[in-house]
This record gives sequence, structure tokens and C-alpha cells, in this order.
Amino acid sequence: MRFTDLDGEAGQAKLASTVLPRTPRTILFLPGESHFTAAESRGFAHVDTWVFDLDNTLYPSDAMVWPQVDERITLYVMRLYGLDGLSARALQKHFYHRYGTTLKALMLEENIDPHDFLDFAHDIDHSTISLDPALGDAIERLPGRKLILTNGSRRHAENVARKIGILDHFEDVFDIADAQFVPKPERSTYERFLERHGVDPRRAVLFEDIARNLAVPHEIGMGTVLVVPRTLDPFREAFEQEAVHEAHIDHITNDLAGFLSERVLPEMR
Repeated sequence: MRFTDLDGEAGQAKLASTVLPRTPRTILFLPGESHFTAAESRGFAHVDTWVFDLDNTLYPSDAMVWPQVDERITLYVMRLYGLDGLSARALQKHFYHRYGTTLKALMLEENIDPHDFLDFAHDIDHSTISLDPALGDAIERLPGRKLILTNGSRRHAENVARKIGILDHFEDVFDIADAQFVPKPERSTYERFLERHGVDPRRAVLFEDIARNLAVPHEIGMGTVLVVPRTLDPFREAFEQEAVHEAHIDHITNDLAGFLSERVLPEMR
């Protein structure tokens, strides 16, 4: 099933640094701080594989990438079910909370073509994305392998990373198709990723913007870094962007380039 944009529908869719002991579900940043490290977390000197989520991790919220994708998903739901924007948005969020992603829900309930869905959802304007020389420099200087692990498509990851100016620093992208369309935080997704790329989880670290997506990686031995926005992003739900600490989170930052330069790279010397 292929869709084309209609202005009216699109309009409806659019409307629609201190080391502290672990403190569960507590805001940890003090004024002026950008990084938090749990007292019992491991450092980075042992790491030889650096794994990064894509959306809302490798770019800031003002890049306006995710709002566009989210809006396209709402539009897809509107057209699939013949709903108005507000009803489609409510159903989309129901799917997200019940299944983890709208794609998974629609595959199970409607047997949609996942490739068609991803092509539609990721058909966005990339002109809002800026080069990030500081992030590019920091990632380039990381010793070892660098990989992207995303619930999105390979093409979306490559398009976005290319605009940021960091694509050439990555060895490969492991996308939702590689995961057989099973999204993070399912254990099987991480297991497939580790097997596909021959990664030892005890020598790897994952950078991710959603806390629950770090639980399994931490359990299997990976280091974990939660990347949160500097200010509340009105286009995302609050639980997705809280700077809170739980047992499976080793580090938190609201400045990824700064964290890599100030916390990670000094350990590599």
C-alpha cells in the first residue's frame, strides 16, 4: 500500500558531572551540569565497540527529525483506518504503549508491509539537520568499532547520519529489518545485533535516549549511557526524556559530544 500526501490530512496529523550513588527515579542533574556517572559504574578504558541509537540520541531535538517522523506515522494511521487526526493520534499512542512501536502493532493487527510503512514514515525534510563537527570529531577519535543500532530503517539512519556529518565514522547500521522487525527493548534484538557483528557485550557500550532500552544491554554486560535533551522536548512523552537514574543506567548526559570529549576520551589516552 502506497500513500501520497494530502495537505488537509497532513495538517490534521501535525496538530494531532558529579559522581553520586544510585538514586532510583530521582532527577540527578544539578544546575549547570550536563553529565552524571553512577558511583559503581565501570569506566570506558576496556571498551572496543561503541554502539549508538539514532533518533534523539545522535541529534538534538531542535533538528526536528523525530517530530516529522511521528507526524508521518500519524498520517499513515489516519489513512489506513480512515480516521481524523486526533483519533489516529490516540490510536498511534495506544499502539506505542501496548506494542513498543506502531510498526509492530500494525504488522500484528493489520499485516501491513513493514518496508512500505518505513518508507512512508521516513520520507521527511532533512534540511532541518545541521552538521555537528564537535560530535563528528569525538566519534572519530573513539578507538575501536562504531555501530548504529536503531528501531528505524537503514536508509533513514544513513540519511540522518550523513547530514550530521558522522556517517563515515560508522562501520555499519543494524536496523529494524536486521532485527526481523522486532524492536528494542526486546532481548532478541540485542542478541541478533551482537551475533551479527561479533560484539562482546562486556567490551561494548550503548548510547540510547530511552531508559527502558538500556535494561537488557546492562543485564548482558554492556555499559549504558542515557542521552537526554537539554530542555523538555514538547514533541515527546515525558517518560522518554527524564534525566533519572535506575540500576541499569551507568551514565546520563544531555550533551553527547561533550560527554565523549570530557568523560570518555580522556580515559583512552
